[in-house]
Amino acid sequence: MVSKLNPYLGFSDTARTALEFYREVFGGELSMNTFGEFGDQAAGGAELIMHGRLETPSGFTLMAADTPPGMDYKPGSSISVSLSGDDAEELRGYWEKLIAGGTVTVPLEKQMWGDEFGMCQDKFGVDWMVNIGASTP
Repeated sequence: MVSKLNPYLGFSDTARTALEFYREVFGGELSMNTFGEFGDQAAGGAELIMHGRLETPSGFTLMAADTPPGMDYKPGSSISVSLSGDDAEELRGYWEKLIAGGTVTVPLEKQMWGDEFGMCQDKFGVDWMVNIGASTP
């Protein structure tokens, strides 16, 4: 997969409804995973969307998530730019440049879903997410 750059929208607790609406608008294939799928099903917020992705027939990719339990939702700062793909060297290079003079909010490291993932805010205050897909043998 080539690296992709696309918007990642943040919601308090309406990501599912919003993504379903965007699917009606743009068409396409929608996939969603909840926090409960990757953690305690009985925990608060288990039904909230941890990661949603809409791939449209026109080639648009729109991603979204609800705010995780325990984190504050900040209206107005609810969009990040997401870089994703499986070219680890390329994506790590972008990561290193983005964090220069910025702040790492989630270190780029292997996550429970198998990919490497990190979040940062660059020196201009723009929020970024980098996801390096797990290689399959």
